[in-house]
Amino acid sequence: MTWALLIGIALALLAALGAAFARRTELARMQRALAERDRSLRAGAGDTQLSEPVVDLSRCMGCGTCVRACPEEGVLALVHGQATVVRGARCVGHAVCERECPVGAITVTVKNLAERRDVPVLDERLEAPSAPGLFLAGEVTAHALIKTAIEHGSAVAVEVAKRRESASVDELDLCIVGAGPAGLACALEAQRLGLRYVLIEQEDELGGTVARYPRRKLVLVRPVELPGVGKLDSEYEKEELIELWRRVADERALSIRCGVRFEKTEPRGDGGWRVHTSAGAIDARHACLALGRRGSPRKLGVPGEQLAKVVYGLSDAASFQGRRSLVVGGGDSAVETALALAAQPESRVTLAYRREAFFRLRTRNQEHVDAAVRDGRLDVLFSTRVVAIEPDRVRLVRGEGAGGAEGRVDGQRDGQLDDSGEAEAQRELELANDDVFVLAGGTSPVEVLERSGVSFDPAERPAAAPLFERGTGVLPALAAATGLALAALGFALWNSDYYFLPLDERPMSSKHLELGPDRGLGFALGITAAVLIVVNLLYVVRRSAAFARAWGSLSGWMTSHVATGVGAVLCALIHAAMAPQDSLGGHALWALIALLATGAIGRYVYAYVPRAASGRELELAEVKLRLERESEAWERVERGFADKVRRELEGEIERVQWKSSLLGRVVALVRGRRELERTLGRLEAEGRRDGVAEARVTAVLAVARRAHGTAVAAAHYEDLRALIESWRWLHRWVAALLVVLVALHVVYALSYGAFLHEGGGLD
Repeated sequence: MTWALLIGIALALLAALGAAFARRTELARMQRALAERDRSLRAGAGDTQLSEPVVDLSRCMGCGTCVRACPEEGVLALVHGQATVVRGARCVGHAVCERECPVGAITVTVKNLAERRDVPVLDERLEAPSAPGLFLAGEVTAHALIKTAIEHGSAVAVEVAKRRESASVDELDLCIVGAGPAGLACALEAQRLGLRYVLIEQEDELGGTVARYPRRKLVLVRPVELPGVGKLDSEYEKEELIELWRRVADERALSIRCGVRFEKTEPRGDGGWRVHTSAGAIDARHACLALGRRGSPRKLGVPGEQLAKVVYGLSDAASFQGRRSLVVGGGDSAVETALALAAQPESRVTLAYRREAFFRLRTRNQEHVDAAVRDGRLDVLFSTRVVAIEPDRVRLVRGEGAGGAEGRVDGQRDGQLDDSGEAEAQRELELANDDVFVLAGGTSPVEVLERSGVSFDPAERPAAAPLFERGTGVLPALAAATGLALAALGFALWNSDYYFLPLDERPMSSKHLELGPDRGLGFALGITAAVLIVVNLLYVVRRSAAFARAWGSLSGWMTSHVATGVGAVLCALIHAAMAPQDSLGGHALWALIALLATGAIGRYVYAYVPRAASGRELELAEVKLRLERESEAWERVERGFADKVRRELEGEIERVQWKSSLLGRVVALVRGRRELERTLGRLEAEGRRDGVAEARVTAVLAVARRAHGTAVAAAHYEDLRALIESWRWLHRWVAALLVVLVALHVVYALSYGAFLHEGGGLD
């Protein structure tokens, strides 16, 4: 007894220590995720991306599948037990998270589609309703993936083939503009379908936007089906993919005209299209514009930009070895260019970005640029813009008014930059320089498309299905479960003359051979229950990373998981002849019922509390952002006061919200309110002393109190959520116990059955 007690105490303390450590780790992870989200919002991450994931908090049960499935790390994270968008600007529309969510709680959509004027109005066939016969495909449609572009190009060719009429031999069925992935796929499919077509490309090589990527950039990581070629199921770097396309174009003898610049299209009176190019007009029944979204490179508009040393792309970094290069921009293309230049021997590379931090980089690029800065191979200047370019140097301005908040210099080498200004808020810098690479995006082809008849008016765009919280789906689940339970109840009542008999009298009943646990239907239902349990547990296998995107959709597996759980309980009840005993089988049945109960808590009840915590967290982020955005228009003294209040507030919130234990949080809450009032009182006095307007002081402090109260509410809900989340622990361990009990029950039943079959008996 003493040994058992000692071992029990040691195990209990180890479990408590592990739980406390796990809780502290979880809170620290959530704090980092929310801090990263706040930085992204301040940097403007919510204003530029095309695609964005939207989480339905009423459905999300915090399984984390979407976080693990997303190929762009850092887009999503688990906060308060639910998925939260942390760096939405990194989302490029893979929609893997949407497909892998088992409960349909996440949707990837085009951001602000009802308001955007840079997304063309198209129907489901990718045709412009305002210009019948004119199709768009690929990136220009606001879909950035190569896989999607290939699917678009193929779909356009198929649609044109459906409309093909007996036309004159001289007339083309289709004119394709742009030899990127969408245009090439369209040409390949058109050739396969026997269409008369031509593909024009303004550059001298194939690839479109892909061809302008830096060397050895990984551009294709997901399997795609290329028309007439087959499945491409491995990863491809830029050069490999371009070479593949070039080889396919040569082998298939595609009708391609390179070096021909597209100007505009216009409809003909007979329903066809005339495509105007630098090499003359091309007539065709249909046209497909696969132009991309960048169009012409965006220029800086500063003195000296016309110098030969200024370029808008990088084809071969090796030719810039030993030179002093400046890269302007903060997207993936700019960073990849800077990294390629920095890898050359004796090169001095500086990356200038107008914002205060990177906010849309892919995780791999962020890691590489951080390493290059640490190693001294790359200098990064944030909140910096170019003001003039000279033959041997570049003049820049850094700090307030340079494109963002006061910037910082990371990895700057001594002596490379010389300050030539003394202004406190803004400093002018001069950088010795040989080459300037401007990778600040491109000008959208909206104008040329509008001249061709494509509308960008949001009012003409079909209304997208509104996104709303759909709830946990408990009503249909309850309806289905109730139907199954009523069916089982009806069966039991139909045979009530047997099930109401005492156990010792049942063997004499005529129905015993059919309904007994080891006979007829009763035995078959036992086997069925075991099979349903196995199928139910296969959901766990499907959720693992090794089987991601295999064996059907995870949402279908979740439906099966719920259905088989309910079905297994009902089958097991009837298998037990409505009278489970104090035996392995009876214990297995109760474990199965407990498993169903804890699963129902997680699937249909658990989301309510995390949803409340996540809602408070979103409200807190909005309050902070509103304070920052409003103060941007204030005078310097008032803006400085607002910044000081925000810093003090964040310290108070951290002391209240991110304590690692419930007791620590209660103590922080009691003391925190008093400390908050003392801090706000001091700040109010400082604001008045510094001459801040009374209305500004009152407004800022009111927002601070609201933010603090919201943070306290989020902390309360987080504590409650952490307590309720114990359902996961119960669910998993009950499942493990169930497997053991069912296995032992089956072994015992088979052994007992074999014993009886051989003529044995019980004393």
